[in-house]
Amino acid sequence: MKYLLVLLVVVVAVGIWRSKRRAEAAEPTRTATTLPQAQTMVACAHCGLHLPQADAVSDASGQSFCSTEHRRLAQQEPGSH
Repeated sequence: MKYLLVLLVVVVAVGIWRSKRRAEAAEPTRTATTLPQAQTMVACAHCGLHLPQADAVSDASGQSFCSTEHRRLAQQEPGSH
């Protein structure tokens, strides 16, 4: 009876150890798939606001702006910024 109890404790301990090991092995793959990709940031040529390049509005010379309004203002006042 004593050996049966020891065997039961060992089986439970091994089961807990294996489940924790599986959880630790699966953890890095979950965090790696949920991280967003880094985006290139640009500064608005009119106000200096930094924003993702994908959201920026560009003019013919390649300058980036945070909005069409700032692009229009920069075209009206080319010497100010």
